[in-house]
Amino acid sequence: MTKQCIIVGGSHAGAQIAISLRTEGWDAGILVISNEAHLPYHRPPLSKGFVSGDKTLDDILLRPASYFEKRNIEFVFNVNVESIDRVNQSVVCSDGVTRSYSKLALATGARVRKIALPGDHLAGIHYLRSASDADAIRADARKANSAVIVGGGYIGLELAASFRKTGMSVTVLEMGSRVLARVAAAQVSDFYTRIHREEGVKIVTETSAESFDGMERVKAVRGTDGKNYDADIVIIGVGVIPNTELAGEAGLEINNGIVVDEYAQTSDPNIVAAGDCTFHPNKLLGHNLRLESVPNATEQAKSAAAWLCGNEKQYSSLPWFWSDQYDLKLQIAGVNTDYDQVIIRGNRESSRSMAAFYLKDGLVIAADCINRAPEFAAVKKALSKKLAINVTELANEAITPRDLIIEAN
Repeated sequence: MTKQCIIVGGSHAGAQIAISLRTEGWDAGILVISNEAHLPYHRPPLSKGFVSGDKTLDDILLRPASYFEKRNIEFVFNVNVESIDRVNQSVVCSDGVTRSYSKLALATGARVRKIALPGDHLAGIHYLRSASDADAIRADARKANSAVIVGGGYIGLELAASFRKTGMSVTVLEMGSRVLARVAAAQVSDFYTRIHREEGVKIVTETSAESFDGMERVKAVRGTDGKNYDADIVIIGVGVIPNTELAGEAGLEINNGIVVDEYAQTSDPNIVAAGDCTFHPNKLLGHNLRLESVPNATEQAKSAAAWLCGNEKQYSSLPWFWSDQYDLKLQIAGVNTDYDQVIIRGNRESSRSMAAFYLKDGLVIAADCINRAPEFAAVKKALSKKLAINVTELANEAITPRDLIIEAN
C-alpha cells in the first residue's frame, strides 16, 4: 500500500491537520476530500463580513491554493466519503472511486439542525453553515427589506447585526425566555437584548416559527404567538448536529460525537478525528465535552497530526470563543457549565462594555468579556495556567484585570 493520509472534510480542522502533518514530518501523500467546491475557509466571517458583501471568498481562505500546492497537499472537491472499510483501509467515495489510506483523519464537522414546518419549501428561507449558504443569503438579502431570524443564538444575533447595517427591518424569534439562554447568563442576554433593540432589531421571546407564508417566495412568518411577521428573507438558526454517521457506521465509538483521546485518536489506531465532530477529554476542565469553535478545531487538529506522525502532542487547551456584533467584540474564556454564581464588571444597563464572570464553588470557571480585552486576557491566562483569581475584587474596576490574578509563587 502506498503511504497516504486521507483527510475527510475541508474544514478548519481538516486544513490544519494537513498543514500540521507537513510540519510534524509527514513526507508521504496527503489527500483532503471535501464535499464543498472551495479550498478551506474561515467560517466565522460568513455571518458577518461575507454575508454583507464586505468580503469575498478569496478574502476568507485559510490559505491560498499556492500554499497547499507547495506542500503537495491535494484536494478532491464536491465529493462525499460514503463509507470506511477499516479492514482494507480504504474509503468509498460518491464519485465512484475507492481510495486507500495508511492513516485516516475525520474532520467531518457538524450540520445545521433543520425544522419541518408548513411552507418551509418557499424560496427565501435559509440556513447558514457554508460559503454556498452565505452566497445564497447574500443574494436574497440584496433584494430584501425585512428579515426574520428564527433562533436567538450567536449566529442569529450576528446575522441580525449584519442585516441592520444595511438598513433592513429585522425580527428575531426566540422560543426561550431570553436570547443566548443555552450559552450565557441572564445578565449577558439582557445586555445583548438591549443593544439589539437600541439598534432597531425587534426581539420576540417565548415565540418560534409555526409556519411560513407566501406563494413561491416567503412573505411572512407565522409565530407560535399567533402573530405574523413580515419577511422577505428568513434565516433559521436552531443549532447543529455533529456528523458522526460515517464514523459510527464504520464501528468507531460514538458518544455525543466521535470519541477520541487527548491525542485525537479514535478507537481505531489508524484513525484520528478533530473539530466539531469529536467528544474529547480536557484536563484543564476535568471532563469530556464536544466543542463548536475554531480554536478547538485548530488545536485538536495539531494533536491529531502529531499522533499520525508518531509524535505525542496532548490536547488540553482552554476553550475560548468569540462573537462580533456591531461594535461589540465578545470574547469568551472557559466553559460556564454548571456555574452557581455570576459577578458582573461594568455597567451592563447603559454601556456597550461589560464582563460576566462565572463561578462554581467560589472559583472562576469562565468569563464573557464584551469590549473587555484586558479582562479576557487575564481570565484566559489564569484558567490556562490554573492561577487563582481574586474573586472579591472582580466587580471593582479600580483594580486592573491583570492585578486580579494571584500569581503562583
